[in-house]
Amino acid sequence: MVLFCLRWPLSDRILVHSTPPVPRPNSGTFREKEHLMTHTTAKRTLYRVKGVAPTIEALYDALDMTQLISISADVEILSDELGVPAIMIDGVFVKAEASWYPDLRRTSNRWVSRPSIQPASLLMFALDDEVYAIGYGLGHHLIANRLKDKRFGLRFAIRQVNPAEVNDLVRQTPGSGKTDITLVPGGASVRTFGIEEHAQIVRTIGGRLGGVKLTVSSRSRARVSSAHGGVGLRLHLGVDGPDLLTDVREISRVCREERPHPDLEFVEYITEITDADLIARLEEALDDLLGGPDQGRVAGAVPKGRWDQYLAARAFRMRINSRQGKVGDTFDLAYLLERARVQRAGTRVEALREGKVVLYEDSRARSDDVICYSSALRWVEADVALGDQRFFLLDEDWYEIGPAYLATVRSQVERLIVSSATDDLPAWDLAHDEHRFCEDIENSGRGYLCMDKKLVKTRLHRGNGVEICDVLYPDGTLMMAKRAYRAGALSHLLKQVLVAVQALQHDPDAIVGFREKVAQAPGGWELPEGFQPKKVVLAILLKDGAELTANTLFPFAQVALLHTATVLRAWGVAIEVVGVRGRPCACVVK
Repeated sequence: MVLFCLRWPLSDRILVHSTPPVPRPNSGTFREKEHLMTHTTAKRTLYRVKGVAPTIEALYDALDMTQLISISADVEILSDELGVPAIMIDGVFVKAEASWYPDLRRTSNRWVSRPSIQPASLLMFALDDEVYAIGYGLGHHLIANRLKDKRFGLRFAIRQVNPAEVNDLVRQTPGSGKTDITLVPGGASVRTFGIEEHAQIVRTIGGRLGGVKLTVSSRSRARVSSAHGGVGLRLHLGVDGPDLLTDVREISRVCREERPHPDLEFVEYITEITDADLIARLEEALDDLLGGPDQGRVAGAVPKGRWDQYLAARAFRMRINSRQGKVGDTFDLAYLLERARVQRAGTRVEALREGKVVLYEDSRARSDDVICYSSALRWVEADVALGDQRFFLLDEDWYEIGPAYLATVRSQVERLIVSSATDDLPAWDLAHDEHRFCEDIENSGRGYLCMDKKLVKTRLHRGNGVEICDVLYPDGTLMMAKRAYRAGALSHLLKQVLVAVQALQHDPDAIVGFREKVAQAPGGWELPEGFQPKKVVLAILLKDGAELTANTLFPFAQVALLHTATVLRAWGVAIEVVGVRGRPCACVVK
């Protein structure tokens, strides 16, 4: 085999071949047939490439020459055709045979074998000082991961996807290694997904597009226009060059000028760290963390975009500063951490960055069976604290839950607190317990019913039973009361709320039992069959009798309250929080 690489003047075609190129059809006939195609758009994944200048030379230098040679690539300049700096790469991944043929031959006792051939094409172009890329087939593998803008697709999606018609969402819980993938083919409100906005990072979101002005919304025959945004942005783009460039300009404008939809703005509460000095401090802290005993602050996680390959893998090789490493049928975080721990201080993070995790489609883990490989650091999540600030390592990038998010939490909690409702409740005598306060509410003459300590037993709650509420309002609103000495008391209260509402919604025994308790209580009444609460009120007395506001509420309680409110809204139940006035005990000796 003769290897040759020709780089002619940049106005001409660049060829990178390890084998002779495949003959092309007659160009005139070819172009005539292509222009007979009736569709004007096609679903593609668009990436924004960062750190690359908008020139032909820079586009070419961003490519991995070794990889291009391995796929017998053609590289052509398309600046004249598109009117912007652009190159096209076209090649093919070839294996001697598919990895599963040896097993099939043994099972069938027949000789069968075919080569595995997978085309890969990539279009890279510069537009208004930004660089973009579109992969065809396996072409997306030709873009180095470090060059991809990790939140480009997500930025567009949270600005244009209708939050009432979300059909897929991927989120991660930092430091836990937990990835949740939710699919709703028919679409649903993002509120029904139960996202823990304070504790989870959304990685991708997909759904029906709003009113964005793209080719698909003006001239395409496609009935539905949708987008899926994560690292890349998958949506219908114009096939003809001018239409494609117009679409990408509009996408860029949306990301640059428009604000996220209010129901999706929480996605941007997570701020990517770009300051080099801060990143160096974080990596130093992570290096120390990797050198000590496991504290549960480092977890394993599948890198973004590798979920399908992870599920298809039959073998994993983990190699950290070693030639062979370890091969197993599952990803082994313990091995990675142990290999990092034995490295010299100050080199542990770099050892993971230089290390590799290789996925194979066959358990024999042969070189021909590689599905993909990536830096071992991409398989690690970490939770690092610098003072009062918390940072997360995800997919080799550092993130912080920024001050803007914390301010948003406070503002949302303020909206939940309804101070005017305190006029309907008596003051809490500081000498009395919660039960006496609930009785005082019942005796206020407003039709409230004390249900404190009236437990409902079900097949699920066989012990003492479940307390549905402390006080029942005449309109069926459930009220829970708590004197909060510390954040833990409120955490218990919020858990009680979720358990009670969930019991009424899903446990027939709970509904029947609660109706019986209400009917049997002095002054009680008949609840309708199939009763379901529509609203929950939390009555809270702070330990020192201070006015209940977002500022006086415990910080951890603010976060927990916001999560509880999100879950209840997803269940169709509203929530309000009222502050209770404290009344000093009359028997206190002054």
